[in-house]
Amino acid sequence: MNIATFNANSIRSRLATILAWLDTRRPDVLCVQETKAQDADFPSAPLRAAGYHAVFRGMKAYNGVAILSRHEPDEAWAGFDDGGPADAFRLLGARFGGLNIVNTYVPQGREITHEMFAYKLEWFARLRRLFDARWTTREDVLWCGDLNVARTADDVHDAEQYLEHVCFHPAARAAFENAIAWGFTDVFRSFHTGPGHYSFFDYRTPNAVARRIGWRLDYLLASPPLAARCRACEIDVAPRRQPGASDHTFVVADFA
Repeated sequence: MNIATFNANSIRSRLATILAWLDTRRPDVLCVQETKAQDADFPSAPLRAAGYHAVFRGMKAYNGVAILSRHEPDEAWAGFDDGGPADAFRLLGARFGGLNIVNTYVPQGREITHEMFAYKLEWFARLRRLFDARWTTREDVLWCGDLNVARTADDVHDAEQYLEHVCFHPAARAAFENAIAWGFTDVFRSFHTGPGHYSFFDYRTPNAVARRIGWRLDYLLASPPLAARCRACEIDVAPRRQPGASDHTFVVADFA
């Protein structure tokens, strides 16, 4: 099974990119974040014509998540159910037989002193509690998406410069690690070590891809039995080089 994740930064603006990528790569599942489309405006028809079913939760101009799949999921759900904000526009799950996929667009956090940074830390804690409540580490669970944290110094082009950034601050990394400690493996790092592997390149940085000025913010995290069946994982940088690209690019993994 081939599974990918992609922050589209507007699914309608990036629809041609997505359709071309789907046609070339033919993944079984593509998880999309930051769709920026309310449900009535989601481009289901062209995706269906391309052979993909879509489940989605969106809002106008901000956030939004979708799971595109070659086969309709057996079950889909959105948002937290713990009594706090549901955040259904940031959290979407689907089950395909015994495989459970959780697609997340984690809050960025804005500034360290902003209330949204504290919300981001609690968001990771809520996600860990959700994993604890719903599944065991013996099941096939894949957590993916734009997680808005560079996990280590190797995952950002200048760790010293960004130590106080909301996507690299020690508190953000600790919150992320606590969620990963449920039992997840960062499958990309099972195949690639060292710096220079990035999935996000800021629009504001000229020639960021060529200069390798980026962040690894997009992840595929697998439970133990699923991680054991991972055969490959890569960041496909080519779409980021195209005109009108998203600032993120696709991350894709193969599972036996």
